[in-house]
Amino acid sequence: MSWIWQHVRGSRRATAGLATTATLLAGVLTPTADAADRPTRTTALDNAAAALVDRAASLGLTSAQDASVRDVIVDEDGSQHVRYDRTYHHLPVLGGDFIVHMAPDGRYRSADRAARAEISLPSITPKVPATEAADLAVDALRAAHPGDTLTRVKAKPELVVDALHGAPRLAWRSETTGLDPLGNPVARALLTDARTGARIDAWDTLQAATGDGKSLYSGTVSLETTFTGSAYQLKDPTRGGTHTTDAALALFTDDDNDWGSGTTTDRSTVAVDAQYGSDMTWDYYKDVHGRNGIGNDGKGSYNRVHYGNNLSNAFWNDGCFCMTYGDGNGTHFGPMVGLDVAAHEMSHGVTSRTARLVYSGESGALNEATSDIFGTLVEFHAGNAQDTGDYLIGEKVVRSGLGRDALRYMDRPSRDGGSADYWSSSVGNISVHYSSGVANHFAYLLAEGSGAKTINGVTYDSPTYNRSTVTGIGRAKLGAIWYRALTVYMTSSTNYAGARVATLNAARDLYGAGSTEYDTVAAAWSAVNVS
Repeated sequence: MSWIWQHVRGSRRATAGLATTATLLAGVLTPTADAADRPTRTTALDNAAAALVDRAASLGLTSAQDASVRDVIVDEDGSQHVRYDRTYHHLPVLGGDFIVHMAPDGRYRSADRAARAEISLPSITPKVPATEAADLAVDALRAAHPGDTLTRVKAKPELVVDALHGAPRLAWRSETTGLDPLGNPVARALLTDARTGARIDAWDTLQAATGDGKSLYSGTVSLETTFTGSAYQLKDPTRGGTHTTDAALALFTDDDNDWGSGTTTDRSTVAVDAQYGSDMTWDYYKDVHGRNGIGNDGKGSYNRVHYGNNLSNAFWNDGCFCMTYGDGNGTHFGPMVGLDVAAHEMSHGVTSRTARLVYSGESGALNEATSDIFGTLVEFHAGNAQDTGDYLIGEKVVRSGLGRDALRYMDRPSRDGGSADYWSSSVGNISVHYSSGVANHFAYLLAEGSGAKTINGVTYDSPTYNRSTVTGIGRAKLGAIWYRALTVYMTSSTNYAGARVATLNAARDLYGAGSTEYDTVAAAWSAVNVS
C-alpha cells in the first residue's frame, strides 16, 4: 500500500479508518497527569497519525482516501481522542467519520467509525448530471410543503460518497432553500443516487424547534456590551464577540446601555432575550464542560431577531454560525426567544462540530434530543428566577391557543400527542422531533428517576417500559455523560443502540465500571426499551 502524509491547514491528513467494535475503556478518568506532562493537541495528532499508519490495512484504508481532523480531546489523565472526517478521491464521505482513542502514553486503544463498509467505487463520474439532481431537490422541497407557493427556490448539488445507507455509492447531496408565502425560510437536503437518480434520503437542514436589559421572558438581566465612543452595541467582547442583529443584519445599538422594556413594543426587548440566551449557553458549556464557545474555538455566534412574517420558529444555521428567531404567530406562539429554545438551537451547533449526527432517522432523533437535553441543562444552570429550570421544552414561547403548555415533555414525551416514550423498530420512521422522545425520556430518567415528583413547582410522573424503578443520579452527571458520549464516542450514524454503548463508555470513563452511574445508564436505557 502506498502511503502519503500531508499537512493541510495545520491538521494531520492520512488515509484512515475503523477498528472492529467499540470497546469500553477500562480505566476511570482521574487527573493522574500533571498539566505540564499532559499530552498536547499536537502530541495527540502525532499519536493518532502513527496509530493510523500502523493499522491502515485493518482499518480498511486505501491510498484513494484522505482523512482530516475535525476535533481533538485530551482528557485530564492524558487519554487522547482524535475525530476525523474522510474523503474518497477528494469527495466527502457521508458516514466516513471516525474517532481514534489512545492511552495517556499514546498507545492505540480503539476506534469508533460511523460506517464499516469498505469504500471502493468503480467510478466517481456521475451518470445523473448536477442539473437533474438540482431539479429533483427542488421538487422534493416543494413536495415537503404542499399547498405553499415557494419562492426564491434554489438547489446546490454536491457530489459525495454515501456510506450511510448500505453499500457505499456515488451520490448527489443537494442543499435546497426557499421562502414560504409569508417570506419565512425553508430548507431541505436531498440525497440522490448519482447513477440512477433514485432518492436515498432527505432531511430538513434548518434544524428547527417547532417550534442591564429588560427581557420578555427572563426578567431584567445583565448584559456585556461594546461601547464605540458614541453608542453601545449589543455585542459581547467577553464571549467571542457574540452579538444580536435585527432581521436585516443591523446590529442593535443603544445610547445609554439600558436595553429593552420587557414588552414587544420595544424591538430591542426580544434582542435582549436572544443575547441573554447566547450568553447563558456559552457560560454553561464553558463552566460545566470547559468548551470555549459553540465551536470550541473562542468565536462567538450571532443572533437575528424579528425574522420573517409571524414566523413560529427558531433555527440554527451552521453556514452563518448564527441563530434566527421569528416573532411567533401570536396565537400559538409568542416570540421564539425562550432561553431553552436558544440553548436548544445553539446546541445543534455543538453537535455539528462534534458527532455531526445526520438529521434523519435515529441519528436525527439523537441530534434533536441532544439539543433538548442541553437546552434543559442550560436553563437549570442559568438559575433565573423568572425562568426556572424544568423538563418542559419551550414552555415560555407557547400560547394558550396551542392546547398545551409546552412544545415537548421529557418525563413522558407522549404528553405532546406525538412523541415516542419508548424505542420500537419503527421509531426511526417518524419525525425527529417525535422520535427524539426516546432519548429525552432516557435523559429525564437518568437525572431524576421514575415515578411521581415535583421539581421547582412542576409536577412530573415518568413511567418505564419494563415497569422498573429507576433512581436518578442528577443533572450534573447526566450532562457529563451525554457530553462525553457526544464528543468522544458518537459518530454521524449513531442510532439508539449505539447511543446506549456511547453513554456506557462515557459513564465507565467518568465513574468506573460497575459504578452506580454506569448501572443507572444501563437501567435508564432499558427503561425506554433500548437494550
